[in-house]
Amino acid sequence: MSANSNLDERFMAAAERMARRGLGRVWPNPAVAALIVREDEDGSVLVGRGVTSRPGMAHAEVNALRQAGDQARGATCYVTLEPCSHYGRTPPCALALTEAGVKRVVVGMLDPNPRVAGRGVQMLRDAGIDVVVGVRERQMQAIYHGFMLRQLRQRPHVFLKLAVSQDGFIGRSGEGQVKISGPLSMRKVHGFRAEHDAILVGTGTALADDPQLTCRLPGLASRSPVRVIIDRCARLPLESKLVRTCVDVPVWLICGNDADQDKIDLLSAAGVNVIRVPADECSIKPSVVLSALATRGVTRVMVEGGARMASSFLAADLVDDLCVVTGDIEIGKDGIPALHDFDLADVLEDPKFERIDAGKFGVDSFIYLRRRGA
Repeated sequence: MSANSNLDERFMAAAERMARRGLGRVWPNPAVAALIVREDEDGSVLVGRGVTSRPGMAHAEVNALRQAGDQARGATCYVTLEPCSHYGRTPPCALALTEAGVKRVVVGMLDPNPRVAGRGVQMLRDAGIDVVVGVRERQMQAIYHGFMLRQLRQRPHVFLKLAVSQDGFIGRSGEGQVKISGPLSMRKVHGFRAEHDAILVGTGTALADDPQLTCRLPGLASRSPVRVIIDRCARLPLESKLVRTCVDVPVWLICGNDADQDKIDLLSAAGVNVIRVPADECSIKPSVVLSALATRGVTRVMVEGGARMASSFLAADLVDDLCVVTGDIEIGKDGIPALHDFDLADVLEDPKFERIDAGKFGVDSFIYLRRRGA
Protein backbone atom coordinates (compact mmCIF):
# COMPACT_ATOMS: atom_id res chain seq x y z
CA MET A 1 0.00 0.00 0.00
CA SER A 2 1.45 3.38 -1.00
CA ALA A 3 1.80 6.29 1.40
CA ASN A 4 -1.02 8.05 -0.42
CA SER A 5 -3.37 5.06 -0.28
CA ASN A 6 -2.56 4.56 3.40
CA LEU A 7 -3.51 8.19 4.05
CA ASP A 8 -6.71 7.75 2.04
CA GLU A 9 -7.60 4.67 4.08
CA ARG A 10 -7.03 6.51 7.35
CA PHE A 11 -9.12 9.56 6.50
CA MET A 12 -11.88 7.46 4.93
CA ALA A 13 -12.07 5.36 8.11
CA ALA A 14 -12.59 8.58 10.07
CA ALA A 15 -15.33 9.66 7.64
CA GLU A 16 -16.94 6.23 7.96
CA ARG A 17 -17.19 6.61 11.74
CA MET A 18 -18.87 9.98 11.29
CA ALA A 19 -21.31 8.56 8.74
CA ARG A 20 -22.36 5.72 11.05
CA ARG A 21 -23.40 8.24 13.68
CA GLY A 22 -25.95 9.60 11.22
CA LEU A 23 -27.76 6.29 10.70
CA GLY A 24 -31.43 6.58 11.60
CA ARG A 25 -31.37 10.38 11.56
CA VAL A 26 -31.50 11.57 7.94
CA TRP A 27 -33.64 9.07 6.03
CA PRO A 28 -34.68 8.85 3.25
CA ASN A 29 -31.28 10.38 2.47
CA PRO A 30 -28.15 8.30 3.10
CA ALA A 31 -26.01 9.18 6.12
CA VAL A 32 -22.95 10.63 4.37
CA ALA A 33 -19.83 12.18 5.91
CA ALA A 34 -17.17 14.34 4.23
CA LEU A 35 -13.76 15.60 5.30
CA ILE A 36 -11.73 18.39 3.68
CA VAL A 37 -7.97 17.84 4.08
CA ARG A 38 -5.16 20.00 2.79
CA GLU A 39 -1.41 19.56 2.74
CA ASP A 40 0.98 22.07 4.31
CA GLU A 41 4.44 22.03 5.85
CA ASP A 42 3.07 20.15 8.87
CA GLY A 43 1.55 17.39 6.73
CA SER A 44 -2.14 16.59 6.23
CA VAL A 45 -4.45 18.98 8.07
CA LEU A 46 -8.19 18.54 8.52
CA VAL A 47 -9.82 21.90 7.73
CA GLY A 48 -13.48 20.95 7.34
CA ARG A 49 -15.90 18.18 8.14
CA GLY A 50 -19.61 17.69 7.63
CA VAL A 51 -22.42 15.17 7.71
CA THR A 52 -25.72 15.03 5.89
CA SER A 53 -28.31 17.32 7.45
CA ARG A 54 -31.98 16.46 7.69
CA PRO A 55 -33.89 16.13 4.39
CA GLY A 56 -34.09 19.35 2.43
CA MET A 57 -30.99 20.81 4.08
CA ALA A 58 -27.32 20.77 3.12
CA HIS A 59 -25.49 17.55 2.27
CA ALA A 60 -22.25 16.46 3.92
CA GLU A 61 -19.93 17.93 1.26
CA VAL A 62 -21.52 21.38 1.47
CA ASN A 63 -21.34 21.39 5.27
CA ALA A 64 -17.66 20.40 5.13
CA LEU A 65 -16.91 23.07 2.51
CA ARG A 66 -18.60 25.76 4.61
CA GLN A 67 -16.38 24.87 7.54
CA ALA A 68 -13.24 24.80 5.38
CA GLY A 69 -13.95 28.10 3.64
CA ASP A 70 -11.12 29.29 1.38
CA GLN A 71 -8.90 26.47 2.65
CA ALA A 72 -10.88 24.04 0.48
CA ARG A 73 -9.13 25.36 -2.64
CA GLY A 74 -6.48 22.84 -3.68
CA ALA A 75 -7.51 20.41 -0.91
CA THR A 76 -8.74 16.80 -0.94
CA CYS A 77 -12.32 15.87 -0.08
CA TYR A 78 -12.95 12.44 1.46
CA VAL A 79 -16.61 11.48 1.11
CA THR A 80 -18.22 8.17 2.02
CA LEU A 81 -20.70 8.14 -0.89
CA GLU A 82 -20.41 9.56 -4.41
CA PRO A 83 -21.36 13.28 -4.53
CA CYS A 84 -24.75 13.84 -6.12
CA SER A 85 -24.91 15.22 -9.65
CA HIS A 86 -28.54 16.33 -9.93
CA TYR A 87 -30.69 19.19 -8.70
CA GLY A 88 -33.18 18.10 -6.06
CA ARG A 89 -34.06 20.04 -2.94
CA THR A 90 -30.39 21.09 -2.93
CA PRO A 91 -27.93 21.78 -5.81
CA PRO A 92 -25.45 19.06 -6.88
CA CYS A 93 -22.63 18.43 -4.41
CA ALA A 94 -20.29 17.63 -7.32
CA LEU A 95 -20.84 21.19 -8.54
CA ALA A 96 -20.19 22.61 -5.06
CA LEU A 97 -16.86 20.77 -4.87
CA THR A 98 -15.88 22.02 -8.30
CA GLU A 99 -16.74 25.64 -7.51
CA ALA A 100 -14.82 25.44 -4.22
CA GLY A 101 -11.64 24.55 -6.12
CA VAL A 102 -11.12 21.14 -4.56
CA LYS A 103 -8.20 19.42 -6.28
CA ARG A 104 -8.89 15.77 -5.41
CA VAL A 105 -11.91 13.74 -4.27
CA VAL A 106 -11.73 10.30 -2.64
CA VAL A 107 -15.03 8.39 -2.70
CA GLY A 108 -15.98 5.41 -0.56
CA MET A 109 -18.52 3.95 -3.00
CA LEU A 110 -20.61 4.94 -6.00
CA ASP A 111 -24.20 6.05 -5.40
CA PRO A 112 -26.74 3.35 -6.43
CA ASN A 113 -29.37 6.02 -7.11
CA PRO A 114 -30.01 5.80 -10.89
CA ARG A 115 -29.99 9.62 -11.03
CA VAL A 116 -26.36 9.56 -9.88
CA ALA A 117 -24.69 6.14 -10.41
CA GLY A 118 -21.32 7.42 -11.63
CA ARG A 119 -22.49 10.78 -12.96
CA GLY A 120 -21.18 12.63 -9.91
CA VAL A 121 -17.72 11.15 -10.40
CA GLN A 122 -17.83 11.96 -14.11
CA MET A 123 -18.85 15.55 -13.40
CA LEU A 124 -15.84 15.93 -11.12
CA ARG A 125 -13.45 14.39 -13.64
CA ASP A 126 -14.83 16.55 -16.43
CA ALA A 127 -13.91 19.54 -14.28
CA GLY A 128 -10.31 18.32 -14.05
CA ILE A 129 -10.54 16.97 -10.49
CA ASP A 130 -8.59 13.82 -9.63
CA VAL A 131 -11.07 11.21 -8.33
CA VAL A 132 -10.36 7.94 -6.51
CA VAL A 133 -13.27 5.52 -5.99
CA GLY A 134 -13.68 2.47 -3.78
CA VAL A 135 -11.70 3.25 -0.62
CA ARG A 136 -13.19 1.08 2.18
CA GLU A 137 -15.96 0.15 -0.24
CA ARG A 138 -17.02 -3.00 1.61
CA GLN A 139 -17.51 -1.05 4.83
CA MET A 140 -19.50 1.60 2.98
CA GLN A 141 -21.73 -1.04 1.42
CA ALA A 142 -22.68 -2.16 4.92
CA ILE A 143 -23.61 1.41 5.90
CA TYR A 144 -25.61 2.05 2.73
CA HIS A 145 -27.16 -1.37 2.20
CA GLY A 146 -30.62 -0.10 3.13
CA PHE A 147 -30.27 2.90 0.85
CA MET A 148 -29.18 0.57 -1.95
CA LEU A 149 -32.07 -1.84 -1.38
CA ARG A 150 -34.60 0.98 -1.41
CA GLN A 151 -33.19 2.28 -4.68
CA LEU A 152 -32.87 -1.08 -6.42
CA ARG A 153 -35.48 -3.38 -4.82
CA GLN A 154 -37.98 -0.98 -3.29
CA ARG A 155 -37.53 -2.31 0.23
CA PRO A 156 -35.46 -1.35 3.29
CA HIS A 157 -32.66 -3.29 4.95
CA VAL A 158 -34.09 -5.70 7.56
CA PHE A 159 -32.32 -6.31 10.87
CA LEU A 160 -33.90 -9.04 13.00
CA LYS A 161 -33.08 -9.06 16.72
CA LEU A 162 -34.01 -12.01 18.94
CA ALA A 163 -33.51 -12.32 22.69
CA VAL A 164 -33.75 -15.92 23.84
CA SER A 165 -33.28 -17.81 27.09
CA GLN A 166 -30.67 -20.49 27.66
CA ASP A 167 -33.28 -23.08 26.70
CA GLY A 168 -34.29 -21.24 23.52
CA PHE A 169 -37.49 -19.46 24.54
CA ILE A 170 -38.54 -15.81 24.22
CA GLY A 171 -41.17 -15.80 26.96
CA ARG A 172 -43.61 -17.87 28.99
CA SER A 173 -47.16 -18.51 27.82
CA GLY A 174 -49.69 -16.27 29.55
CA GLU A 175 -47.12 -14.03 31.24
CA GLY A 176 -46.47 -11.42 28.57
CA GLN A 177 -42.97 -9.97 28.49
CA VAL A 178 -40.32 -11.93 30.38
CA LYS A 179 -37.04 -10.22 31.13
CA ILE A 180 -34.32 -12.27 29.41
CA SER A 181 -31.52 -9.83 28.63
CA GLY A 182 -29.19 -8.19 31.13
CA PRO A 183 -28.52 -4.43 31.39
CA LEU A 184 -25.59 -4.38 28.96
CA SER A 185 -27.62 -6.25 26.34
CA MET A 186 -30.48 -3.82 26.75
CA ARG A 187 -28.12 -0.87 26.24
CA LYS A 188 -26.89 -2.50 23.05
CA VAL A 189 -30.46 -3.06 21.85
CA HIS A 190 -31.30 0.59 22.46
CA GLY A 191 -28.19 1.49 20.49
CA PHE A 192 -29.45 -0.67 17.63
CA ARG A 193 -32.76 1.18 17.76
CA ALA A 194 -31.01 4.54 17.44
CA GLU A 195 -29.33 3.38 14.20
CA HIS A 196 -32.59 2.45 12.46
CA ASP A 197 -35.30 4.47 10.76
CA ALA A 198 -38.09 2.24 12.03
CA ILE A 199 -38.69 -0.54 14.55
CA LEU A 200 -41.33 -3.15 13.79
CA VAL A 201 -43.40 -5.56 15.89
CA GLY A 202 -46.54 -7.58 15.33
CA THR A 203 -49.87 -6.95 16.98
CA GLY A 204 -49.36 -9.98 19.26
CA THR A 205 -46.30 -8.39 20.83
CA ALA A 206 -48.00 -5.00 21.02
CA LEU A 207 -51.01 -6.46 22.82
CA ALA A 208 -49.15 -8.85 25.14
CA ASP A 209 -46.24 -6.62 26.19
CA ASP A 210 -47.56 -3.04 25.75
CA PRO A 211 -44.03 -1.95 24.78
CA GLN A 212 -42.66 1.56 24.31
CA LEU A 213 -40.14 0.64 21.56
CA THR A 214 -38.13 3.82 22.12
CA CYS A 215 -34.41 4.50 22.50
CA ARG A 216 -33.84 5.18 26.19
CA LEU A 217 -30.09 5.65 26.27
CA PRO A 218 -29.05 8.89 28.02
CA GLY A 219 -28.93 11.72 25.51
CA LEU A 220 -30.37 9.63 22.66
CA ALA A 221 -34.10 9.89 23.30
CA SER A 222 -34.42 12.01 20.15
CA ARG A 223 -32.98 9.10 18.16
CA SER A 224 -36.03 6.87 18.74
CA PRO A 225 -37.14 5.36 15.41
CA VAL A 226 -40.63 5.38 13.94
CA ARG A 227 -42.57 2.61 15.66
CA VAL A 228 -44.36 0.34 13.19
CA ILE A 229 -47.10 -2.09 14.26
CA ILE A 230 -48.35 -4.78 11.88
CA ASP A 231 -51.96 -4.97 13.00
CA ARG A 232 -54.15 -6.51 10.34
CA CYS A 233 -57.46 -5.68 12.07
CA ALA A 234 -56.41 -2.40 13.77
CA ARG A 235 -56.77 -3.83 17.29
CA LEU A 236 -54.14 -1.63 18.99
CA PRO A 237 -55.81 -0.20 22.14
CA LEU A 238 -56.09 3.56 22.47
CA GLU A 239 -54.78 3.27 26.03
CA SER A 240 -51.58 1.47 24.95
CA LYS A 241 -48.22 3.14 25.59
CA LEU A 242 -47.65 3.31 21.86
CA VAL A 243 -50.81 5.31 21.18
CA ARG A 244 -50.42 7.51 24.26
CA THR A 245 -46.92 8.54 23.16
CA CYS A 246 -47.43 8.75 19.39
CA VAL A 247 -47.31 12.54 19.38
CA ASP A 248 -43.78 12.42 20.83
CA VAL A 249 -42.49 9.44 18.79
CA PRO A 250 -44.42 8.55 15.60
CA VAL A 251 -46.44 5.33 15.40
CA TRP A 252 -47.36 3.84 12.04
CA LEU A 253 -49.98 1.11 12.09
CA ILE A 254 -50.14 -1.10 9.01
CA CYS A 255 -53.51 -2.80 8.67
CA GLY A 256 -55.56 -4.59 6.03
CA ASN A 257 -57.73 -2.71 3.57
CA ASP A 258 -60.77 -4.29 5.22
CA ALA A 259 -59.94 -3.23 8.79
CA ASP A 260 -62.80 -1.66 10.74
CA GLN A 261 -63.16 2.00 9.74
CA ASP A 262 -64.36 3.11 13.18
CA LYS A 263 -61.21 1.69 14.80
CA ILE A 264 -59.04 3.35 12.15
CA ASP A 265 -60.76 6.71 12.73
CA LEU A 266 -60.16 6.52 16.49
CA LEU A 267 -56.49 5.62 16.05
CA SER A 268 -56.00 8.35 13.46
CA ALA A 269 -57.67 10.91 15.74
CA ALA A 270 -55.22 9.93 18.49
CA GLY A 271 -52.29 10.70 16.19
CA VAL A 272 -51.44 7.25 14.79
CA ASN A 273 -50.51 7.16 11.10
CA VAL A 274 -52.68 4.33 9.75
CA ILE A 275 -51.47 2.71 6.53
CA ARG A 276 -53.85 0.39 4.69
CA VAL A 277 -52.42 -2.38 2.52
CA PRO A 278 -53.66 -5.56 0.81
CA ALA A 279 -53.88 -8.43 3.30
CA ASP A 280 -54.52 -12.15 3.34
CA GLU A 281 -57.23 -13.59 5.54
CA CYS A 282 -54.92 -13.94 8.53
CA SER A 283 -51.84 -11.85 7.83
CA ILE A 284 -50.04 -9.17 5.85
CA LYS A 285 -47.11 -10.38 3.77
CA PRO A 286 -43.69 -9.07 4.83
CA SER A 287 -42.99 -7.99 1.25
CA VAL A 288 -46.10 -5.78 1.34
CA VAL A 289 -45.00 -4.28 4.65
CA LEU A 290 -41.51 -3.51 3.37
CA SER A 291 -42.83 -1.97 0.15
CA ALA A 292 -45.11 0.32 2.18
CA LEU A 293 -42.19 1.39 4.37
CA ALA A 294 -39.84 1.98 1.42
CA THR A 295 -42.48 4.11 -0.31
CA ARG A 296 -42.46 6.32 2.79
CA GLY A 297 -38.68 6.69 2.80
CA VAL A 298 -37.60 4.03 5.32
CA THR A 299 -34.19 2.53 4.49
CA ARG A 300 -33.41 0.54 7.67
CA VAL A 301 -35.96 -1.36 9.75
CA MET A 302 -35.37 -3.33 12.95
CA VAL A 303 -37.74 -6.26 13.52
CA GLU A 304 -37.99 -6.90 17.25
CA GLY A 305 -40.91 -9.24 17.79
CA GLY A 306 -42.52 -11.62 18.13
CA ALA A 307 -42.00 -15.23 17.11
CA ARG A 308 -44.55 -15.24 14.28
CA MET A 309 -43.30 -11.95 12.88
CA ALA A 310 -39.67 -13.09 12.97
CA SER A 311 -40.57 -16.38 11.31
CA SER A 312 -42.57 -14.68 8.57
CA PHE A 313 -39.59 -12.52 7.58
CA LEU A 314 -37.25 -15.51 7.64
CA ALA A 315 -39.69 -17.58 5.58
CA ALA A 316 -39.95 -14.78 3.03
CA ASP A 317 -36.12 -14.62 2.84
CA LEU A 318 -36.17 -10.94 3.76
CA VAL A 319 -33.72 -10.86 6.68
CA ASP A 320 -30.41 -9.16 5.93
CA ASP A 321 -28.84 -9.01 9.41
CA LEU A 322 -29.67 -11.20 12.41
CA CYS A 323 -28.54 -10.75 16.02
CA VAL A 324 -29.42 -13.41 18.59
CA VAL A 325 -28.81 -12.49 22.23
CA THR A 326 -28.90 -15.40 24.67
CA GLY A 327 -29.58 -14.54 28.30
CA ASP A 328 -28.36 -16.45 31.32
CA ILE A 329 -31.83 -17.57 32.48
CA GLU A 330 -33.92 -20.61 31.69
CA ILE A 331 -37.67 -20.34 31.21
CA GLY A 332 -38.60 -24.02 31.31
CA LYS A 333 -42.27 -25.02 31.42
CA ASP A 334 -44.69 -23.21 29.07
CA GLY A 335 -41.85 -21.50 27.25
CA ILE A 336 -42.67 -19.78 23.97
CA PRO A 337 -40.30 -20.89 21.16
CA ALA A 338 -38.17 -18.18 19.58
CA LEU A 339 -39.54 -19.02 16.12
CA HIS A 340 -42.55 -20.67 14.55
CA ASP A 341 -41.87 -23.37 11.94
CA PHE A 342 -38.09 -22.88 12.28
CA ASP A 343 -35.41 -24.33 14.49
CA LEU A 344 -33.22 -21.45 15.68
CA ALA A 345 -30.11 -23.64 15.59
CA ASP A 346 -30.76 -24.36 11.90
CA VAL A 347 -31.17 -20.66 11.16
CA LEU A 348 -27.85 -19.88 12.83
CA GLU A 349 -26.15 -22.46 10.59
CA ASP A 350 -27.95 -21.44 7.39
CA PRO A 351 -25.23 -21.07 4.69
CA LYS A 352 -26.86 -17.93 3.30
CA PHE A 353 -25.69 -16.13 6.43
CA GLU A 354 -22.12 -15.52 7.55
CA ARG A 355 -21.08 -14.87 11.14
CA ILE A 356 -19.51 -11.42 11.36
CA ASP A 357 -19.37 -11.07 15.14
CA ALA A 358 -19.92 -12.99 18.37
CA GLY A 359 -19.12 -12.40 22.02
CA LYS A 360 -20.59 -11.23 25.31
CA PHE A 361 -22.82 -8.38 26.42
CA GLY A 362 -22.08 -8.70 30.13
CA VAL A 363 -23.57 -12.02 31.28
CA ASP A 364 -25.34 -12.54 27.95
CA SER A 365 -23.84 -13.96 24.76
CA PHE A 366 -24.61 -12.86 21.23
CA ILE A 367 -24.15 -13.95 17.63
CA TYR A 368 -24.41 -11.49 14.74
CA LEU A 369 -25.04 -12.83 11.23
CA ARG A 370 -25.22 -11.07 7.86
CA ARG A 371 -26.55 -12.28 4.54
CA ARG A 372 -23.66 -13.35 2.32
CA GLY A 373 -22.94 -10.84 -0.39
CA ALA A 374 -24.78 -8.03 1.41
